[in-house]
Amino acid sequence: MTVELAPIGDGDVAATAAFLHANLNERVPADVWERMVVAPWPGDAPNRGFLLRDEGRIVGVHLAFYADRVIAGKAVRVCNLAAWCVLPSHRLHSLKLLKALLAQSGVDLFTDFSPSGSVVPLNRRLGFQELDTTTFLVPGLPWPSVPGRITVVSDPTAVERLLDPRELPVYRDHRRATAAHHLVLRQGDRHCWVAFRRDRRKGLPLFASVLHVGDPEVFQAGLTVFSRHLLVRRGIPAVLVEERLAGRLGIPAIRLRQARPKMYRGPETGSEDVDYFYSELTCVAW
Repeated sequence: MTVELAPIGDGDVAATAAFLHANLNERVPADVWERMVVAPWPGDAPNRGFLLRDEGRIVGVHLAFYADRVIAGKAVRVCNLAAWCVLPSHRLHSLKLLKALLAQSGVDLFTDFSPSGSVVPLNRRLGFQELDTTTFLVPGLPWPSVPGRITVVSDPTAVERLLDPRELPVYRDHRRATAAHHLVLRQGDRHCWVAFRRDRRKGLPLFASVLHVGDPEVFQAGLTVFSRHLLVRRGIPAVLVEERLAGRLGIPAIRLRQARPKMYRGPETGSEDVDYFYSELTCVAW
C-alpha cells in the first residue's frame, strides 16, 4: 500500500469529520465533528492536525489544536494533541501522524490530555511528563442552600460582566467552544469562574469534569452549591474535579483510586503552568 501523510487543511475538514464520525465516535454527527475540528478562538493554526491517505481515501487522523499564549511571562506556542484514530488495516503507520506533529518547528509546549492506555508509555518515551491528576468525585445531591451565602451565575452576559480583565479574553475565546460550559460562583465581593465539560464514563453521560477553577477557596466553600446546580439545572449527578485545580476537597468529595492521565512536553514549563484551555477538552464533546 502507498500511504500519504499530509497536514489537515481547511479543505480537508469535512472529510476528516466524516472519517471521525464513522470510525471514532458515531454518536457525534459528522456536521458536529466538522465544527469541533476547527478551534473557535482566533489565531493562525498551521493545520488542524495530520492525516493519512491511501489511494485518496483517509485511513488515519490525528487532530491538533494550536494557540499562542503567555505562560510564566513568556510568549509560548502550544500544540494540543487531540483525537487520534487510524484504521486497523493501517495501524503500522500510526506513528507517522504523531511524529509529524512533534516534529513541527516553533512549538514550545505539547499537551495530550486524553492519552489512551497504550499511548501513555509511548508519550513517556518521547519526553512527555505526567500531570498530577489526583481526582475527587463529588455526588450531586439536593443539598439545602443558605440564601445569599453563595450564588450561581450562569447567564453568559452576567458571567462576562463578573470576570476580571485577566479572565475575560480567555472566556471570550471559549464561550462558543462546543465542549466548554461556564458559570460563576459569587461569594460577597469575590467570584470564582468555573469551566467544565460533560463527560462519559463507561458510556454514561452522567459526569461533569471541571476544567478551570478561578478561586479555589470560593469553589470549596460553594462545592455543594455547585454540584446541586449541575444536578437540578443540567441533570448531571456527579462532578469530577482535580486537586491541582481546586485544592484538597473534603466531605462530600471522594478521592478516586485511579485518575485519568494527562501529559505535557515542554522543557521550560512546570506542571503548574499547564491548564486545560485551548485544547480538545474544550472543543470536542463526546
